[in-house]
Amino acid sequence: MKNPHRHLMLSLACALLLPSAALATTATRSSFGSMPGGSKVEAVKLQNGHGTSVTVIAYGARVQSLITPDRNGKLADVALGYNTMDGYLSKRQFFGATVGRFANRIDKGQFTLDGVHHQLTLNDGPNSLHGGIGGLDTRLWKVTSVKQGPTASVTLSDVSPDGDQGYPGRLSLTVTYSLDEDNQLTIDHRATTDKTTIVNLSNHTYWNLNGEGSGTAMDQRLMIPADEITPVDDTLIPTGAFLAVAGTPYDFRQAKAIGKDVRDGHSHQLMTGKGYDMNWVISHAKSAQPRLVAQVESPDSGRVLRLYSDQPGLQFYSGNFLDGTTVGKSGHTYRQGDAFVLEPQLFPDTPNHPEFGSAVLKPGQVYENRMVYRFSTDKGGK
Repeated sequence: MKNPHRHLMLSLACALLLPSAALATTATRSSFGSMPGGSKVEAVKLQNGHGTSVTVIAYGARVQSLITPDRNGKLADVALGYNTMDGYLSKRQFFGATVGRFANRIDKGQFTLDGVHHQLTLNDGPNSLHGGIGGLDTRLWKVTSVKQGPTASVTLSDVSPDGDQGYPGRLSLTVTYSLDEDNQLTIDHRATTDKTTIVNLSNHTYWNLNGEGSGTAMDQRLMIPADEITPVDDTLIPTGAFLAVAGTPYDFRQAKAIGKDVRDGHSHQLMTGKGYDMNWVISHAKSAQPRLVAQVESPDSGRVLRLYSDQPGLQFYSGNFLDGTTVGKSGHTYRQGDAFVLEPQLFPDTPNHPEFGSAVLKPGQVYENRMVYRFSTDKGGK
């Protein structure tokens, strides 16, 4: 005779397991096309039970899309980019990319390390930007790990050889994207070297909380808890000074629309960068744990983005050089101010400014940069 108690126990166990299974975040691998030489570009989609998903592609270890609900539950892709490899290959715009080996600008592409002068490739007027001509965003990374579970993740790896773009040392890199059931995307950058070098990695996703291709992002409200910026010269290189934001258009300590002061004709910084394109001083050293470094809210969609980071600086860029010649995923053009970028990192040109700290990585050390993007809505948001 069958034991009825055993069937009851099995039913209870299944009932207890079902919620966990329903909340499992999935990871799906697919192809996103090919490189010019024929190498396949892999894509991995992480998706949770609330409809939020992020698709990462191996070219540039980048965010190709991030879909999340608005206050009414309507889904939209809030990350700018392309539907095919052709777009990414035709024009270098850093959409969603991992940038480095040194994110941001280095004056004239030059620095001295242990008494040795190094010259990097130049790709931003007289300066080197985001790693130079062949930065990490231009490389085909390898997908080395894909995991499912309450938190799903994909890890990509690459090796930048000694002398790559002028940087010393063989740099071994990994970037891990993780998505959980709290609509939280965590990006972990790690690097090691066999020779003393400099490292500064970041992510360059362009965000619009109303959806990519929806038009301007200048009415979205930004808060940055920083008392200072590092002002720049006419080529967007820091002067070495620290400028208090109080009484300036750079004061985002209280949330305000991104576009509120962007046309201030008295601001040399805004005139030079054609909008916001500078570093906010969150702290003067890396923190032990990620803390809130920015918050953006959309009055229209109700989406809220909170960014947590352990880095001392935050580069805020207001999409100044989007010029209407790029057609994105929705089939709409991207124009000036249609997105914003928030890049947690070391201060720009740190290797040439000892007062900014150090970007040096030595053999035996591990470079780490963790950033957490938490998505919610203004109705019941976290």
